[in-house]
Amino acid sequence: MAKKKTTYVCTECGVTHSAWSGRCFSCGAWDTIQEEVVDVSSSPNLPQGQSVATPLSEVSTESESRILSGMAELDRVLGGGIVKGGVMLIGGSPGIGKSTLLLQICKTIGQGRKILYVSGEESARQIKLRADRLQVISDSLLLLCETNVESILENIRSEKPDVVIIDSIQTMSLTDITSSPGSVTQVRECTSVFTRMAKLADIPLFIVGHVNKDGAIAGPKVIEHIVDCVLYFEGERHSSYRLLRCAKNRYGATDEIGMFEMTDQGLLEVENPSLLLLSGRPTNVSGICVACTIEGSRPVLAEVQGLVSPSTFGNPRRMSTGFDNYRLALLLAVLEKRAGYYFSNLDAYVNVIGGLTLTEPAADLPIALALITGLKDVPVSDGIAAFGEVGLTGEIRSVSNANARIAEAARLGFTKVIIPHHNLQGLASHDDIEVVGVKTIQEAFEAIS
Repeated sequence: MAKKKTTYVCTECGVTHSAWSGRCFSCGAWDTIQEEVVDVSSSPNLPQGQSVATPLSEVSTESESRILSGMAELDRVLGGGIVKGGVMLIGGSPGIGKSTLLLQICKTIGQGRKILYVSGEESARQIKLRADRLQVISDSLLLLCETNVESILENIRSEKPDVVIIDSIQTMSLTDITSSPGSVTQVRECTSVFTRMAKLADIPLFIVGHVNKDGAIAGPKVIEHIVDCVLYFEGERHSSYRLLRCAKNRYGATDEIGMFEMTDQGLLEVENPSLLLLSGRPTNVSGICVACTIEGSRPVLAEVQGLVSPSTFGNPRRMSTGFDNYRLALLLAVLEKRAGYYFSNLDAYVNVIGGLTLTEPAADLPIALALITGLKDVPVSDGIAAFGEVGLTGEIRSVSNANARIAEAARLGFTKVIIPHHNLQGLASHDDIEVVGVKTIQEAFEAIS
């Protein structure tokens, strides 16, 4: 007789409670705990495989060749390609282009490999219409419109595909779990079953997951710990550009990004993000500075805008887009205390153009310069870029990869770059661009004046 187990799970964070309560003790959310009944007596029939303990000295360290997706931007984010047996979770808001991206890579991966595309949201005819629009023609691409996990495993066992795509995990369900598809327990257990299948059969697996209103993948946070790679597909509703960001990767770096443009023919790769982010930049305007950042192994130049205006309320506002608000408040305090630029009765706004999010400390100096020039109403020359970390005493501290940042600025036609003074030591020769080393914020402002 099947054994039933009743659990109480928070729909926001996925934490299991012993009893129902009005508030989750983990995330603090109210009215998010739901009762779910799980059948613990049986488990899906997974592909059979023999597990044998192996001495560490006998484990092969030879690098295994990866499967190229046909998109250099995606391969860059994945760490060089698709790993056999790897489980990749691609998250993003509905309509952002997750299914389009996966269907496009089937055109290249399907050459000599069998792909099983499992769709729980669309019919086979809908997928065929999108494939014709994207010019994806492959006899080795198999379509399966199914939401039952046991049935999907049977098809994988009979067809023996080389790559499996699940679109999306919120529609999948196990018959032993009484909760509805998309619930915390269903998403977690289905992901666990598919992951075990991929490891036992050594099949690359792509899983599509939608995100909630907070930007996190819908369902418990634990599914991000189950999979090998977590990718977020980001983009603004009124923009055609999409950003693929890696949040977790067991086979590569976690700070790589890939940029795409959504067109009628599908997603097109943007090979030069710096040129895209700087397009349409105004000239001879105050409050603008170009930041030299590093995204993974790629140097990226982004336009940073700072606006300063008199406050009409008792407390001045500090708002930022693409930059941390707490870091902005820290920079304003340093500029006022150490450099003598007063923002106490002024509203300060910071915006990073192009939807890029700057997280590394090297963005401190260009943002500080954008705020100072906005305060002083001093236009910045179009040929100036900057990077450097700002300390609490107003000093400019060194950052890594200075040569790559300067080379990228020179390649795009910039004539001067402002860097920390300590980065001048061991710096390679750059004859086509003027390099100015500064120690304080005051020196940096004098260098652009």
